[in-house]
Formats: sequence, C-alpha cells, structure tokens
Amino acid sequence: MSKKLFYNLLAVLVLASLVLSACGTAAATEAPAGDAPAADKLLVGISMPTKSSTRWISDGESMVKEFEAMGYDTDLQFADNDIPNQLAQIENMVTKGAKVLVIAAIDGTTLSDVLQKAHDSGAIVISYDRLITKTANVDYYATFDNFGVGVIQGTQLLEGLGLKPGEKAPAGVGPFNVELFGGSPDDTNAFYFYDGAMSVIQPFIDDGTIVIQSGQMGMDKVGTLRWLAATAQARMDNLLSAFYTDKKVDGVLSPYDGLSIGILSSLKGVGYCTPELPCPVVTGQDAEVASVKSIIAGEQRYTVFKDTRVLAKQAAKMADQALKGETVEINDTTTYDNLVKVVPSYLLIPISIDINNYQKELVDSGYIKAEDLK
Repeated sequence: MSKKLFYNLLAVLVLASLVLSACGTAAATEAPAGDAPAADKLLVGISMPTKSSTRWISDGESMVKEFEAMGYDTDLQFADNDIPNQLAQIENMVTKGAKVLVIAAIDGTTLSDVLQKAHDSGAIVISYDRLITKTANVDYYATFDNFGVGVIQGTQLLEGLGLKPGEKAPAGVGPFNVELFGGSPDDTNAFYFYDGAMSVIQPFIDDGTIVIQSGQMGMDKVGTLRWLAATAQARMDNLLSAFYTDKKVDGVLSPYDGLSIGILSSLKGVGYCTPELPCPVVTGQDAEVASVKSIIAGEQRYTVFKDTRVLAKQAAKMADQALKGETVEINDTTTYDNLVKVVPSYLLIPISIDINNYQKELVDSGYIKAEDLK
C-alpha cells in the first residue's frame, strides 16, 4: 500500500470517529429533563394511626395528593392503632431518607427515640392533628382549634336540650340526665375536647339543670381508649343498666362519631330512638358518613366538621416552606406545650353540623358524595 493511500484511509477513520463522538454527545445533551430519576425527589413520610376511621384514610390520601403535586415522593403508612407498628414504620421512613415526617400519633408520648433519629438525620417533623409530646424534636403542629371543637360540642348538647351557654335555664326547663364520654387518654386532643365542652356545660351541672346520674366525670373516668366504638358501646350498656332502669337519658356528650354510633347502638338496644322514646341528644365529631346518615335519620343530633382536605393542604404547605427555608405559616405560639417546648402551630376552624347545614357544608363542598348518603 502506498503511503498516500494509507494516510487517506487514516484520515477517513479519524473523521468517522469524530462524527460518532459528536452524535453521542448530542444525544446525551438532548435527553429530556423529565426523565430525571425519582431518586432526585425528596421523600415525605406520612404516618397515620389507623384505617378504622375513614377520616384518617381521607387525611392520608389528601396529603399524598398535595405533596406529589408539589413534586415530592411520599410514603404513606397506616399503623392499625398498634404503637410498635407505628414506631417501626416511622423508623423505616427515616432509614429511607425521608426529609419530612408528618405524623398523627397513636400515642404522642412514645415517639421520643425515633424522633431523635429523625432529628439527627436532618428531617423536619410535623405533628398532625394530634400533638406529639415529651420531645423537643417536633418542629410544627398542624391541627384544628381543639378546645374550640369541645366548645362546639358542649354548645350543641346545650342547644339540643333547649339551653344556651352563659344563660340560666328558663323556668320549668330541666333537670336533664346527661352522660359524658371522652376520647382516648393517650391522645392530647381528647383533653382539649373534654375541657372545651365542660367550659360551657359545667355551670348547668353546678346549678342542677344537668345531672350526671352516674357521677362519672373527668377524663380518668370517661376516657375511651383508642377511640373504640365497641368500648363506648359497652360502657353505655353498663351505664344504662346501672343508672337508668327507671330514668331517661336526655343527652350524651360524645367527642367522636365512631363513639356516637356505638353509644346509639346501646341506646337502641333498650328501646330508644323510637316514637315512644326518642333518641337523646348525642354529639360527635369528624362528619363520618355513618354519622351523617344517622343525623339524616333523626338519630345522632350533631357532629363537628374538620375539613381534612384543608388540614392536609396546610401541613403540606408548612413542610414545603420549611424545606425551602421560607417563613413557615403559623398562627399560634402559646397553646400547645408538649411538656418540653411550646410547638409552633397552625389552627384551623371547625364547623358545627346538624340536619340544617350538612348538605351545604358536606355535600355541596364535595367532602361527601350525595350517593354515599343514600
């Protein structure tokens, strides 16, 4: 082969190599940005206490929707009201690198160790609707005005009996036989609900307009562990057999719809909720479908609506602001002392629901589908 032919072939090979290299570089450069791996997204861990209440399912799903719309990955877990299960789930979220933990605790006193690990990893912790206590490692609290929820429930009970907060009972009205139920003693909200309700009910107990035939008052007597309907129903059974064989129940303070349904089942079992013996005034909370149907049927008298869509949006907004180093939106810096610190909080406003406004507040707003109430 002549030298001239050799150098010509060599030049062709070098040119071809340069062209292929340029094509490869262009292909890599032009890869669409949308193909970035999911690992580039920050992870948000969402820990809900149970699926036994429809409200927690709604909370969890609403938060997944909000966070993913903001561009975050999510890990939603339900703990089946099992404390060790919730602890294991949260620890796993920390291990997977969650940058935010949104936690509705089963027992707010049990998370100190796992939240220390979260803090050490740099995660932001948002206590969701239930206050996490006995740890400095909770950054923010997103909830409703829980004392205000109790005030609404106490006012509902009085209204159902024909009474008004702060006013004396009209002549000839009362006395009324009432029993009190509280929420789970390991949930700090339960105490706010109870105290709020008693702030308006207690004056009528003091003047004899309302009589607690069982004498059972205070969260140590009326608390309902884990908010279980079956526990409330069993206690109501016992109250009826012990104190109401020859007396009528006029009202029951119930802090949660699940308990209300259990209480009403007990009352129906001994003849209440009939034309001869109408249902007592029974309160509730969370606007669960079963209780709204009960209100429509003329059984449960009231519930309290806490729009979980709004709460989920607020929690997501607070987390996003914290991650971006922005000022986190809060509106309460004094109320929620978790025994180590006062947790900066955002409180939303609850709404009283009865037969007169359930359609507007729950159905027209899209919170409950009309067909679900058939």
